[in-house]
Amino acid sequence: MTIQNYRRALWGLIVLLLGLAGLSLFVGRYPSPIWMPPQTLLHDPLAQRLVLNLRLPRILAAMLLGMSLAASGTVLQMIFRNPLVEPGFLGVSHGAAFGAALSIVALGASGLVTQAAAALFGCLGLVLSYALARHIRYGGWTLRLVLAGIAISALFSAGVGVLKYVADPLTQLPELVFWMLGALWGVTWQETLSILPVTTAALVALLLMRWRLNLLALDDATAFSLGTATARERTVLLVAAVAATAAIVSVSGVVGWVGLIVPQLARSLLGADGQRALPGAVLIGGAFALVCDTVARTALSSEIPLGILTSLIGALGFSTLMVMPQQLAPWGLKD
Repeated sequence: MTIQNYRRALWGLIVLLLGLAGLSLFVGRYPSPIWMPPQTLLHDPLAQRLVLNLRLPRILAAMLLGMSLAASGTVLQMIFRNPLVEPGFLGVSHGAAFGAALSIVALGASGLVTQAAAALFGCLGLVLSYALARHIRYGGWTLRLVLAGIAISALFSAGVGVLKYVADPLTQLPELVFWMLGALWGVTWQETLSILPVTTAALVALLLMRWRLNLLALDDATAFSLGTATARERTVLLVAAVAATAAIVSVSGVVGWVGLIVPQLARSLLGADGQRALPGAVLIGGAFALVCDTVARTALSSEIPLGILTSLIGALGFSTLMVMPQQLAPWGLKD
């Protein structure tokens, strides 16, 4: 793809994302199902409060969710040279789920306490994965970190299972199960603004370092010979990716497939170059999550958990990518 075509594609994605965000403001179930005429905002105070206090912060949260998970997925897939890696595989998502479940069951908490517990245990998942990887005695650093992440994720998943078992089936268990399915139904300006600094800083850091991704995708010896401080730069990128994931998961719950399928789509459209794929993944991820959340809150009279829709659409999209012609496939695997 030439630089001119890349710029056109990027501007097209920006316009698409902003257009979807503007359109989503008028999509809902008030004052009539599916669509709110724009002129309603001029004379209906309830519609004004609905748009400004409920829909707008939720739209921003959905965009942050998609952008953060897609950017984290792209970075992790390139760093670990594995197209099947997603943001939660280092124990972050499962750790955040355990933290939220613990606050709901043990503390009877909700809101900011649940959010703080999820963020804390999400970061703890990365720390434990890193510590365990340092003590594994075989394999390269990438393999050790992957194995440690799998083990820590399994431990947190078991912990969540125990908390589900002991939770009150009438009060705590429904809240816990719905949170685990992933949703933005309770997001207000307070929650959106609480994650905005972390996700923004993480996204800026990832985008500023995107030109290093191609080097870090090489083996350590080659990257070092080209003047790359592989350990330090990979650590910075990992911390930024995990911080964004933990912050957004603490509000949305566990939302799968965004960080797996969107990077594949971005590479299919914009090429495998990390400098080009990462900005595209950020924009595509924001649009994807926004569309899924809009459908989740408008398709039925009761809200559909966001994680169900992202998994459904993501699985269908992933299946489509797998049957694409080999020259168009984003990972370039050969027989």
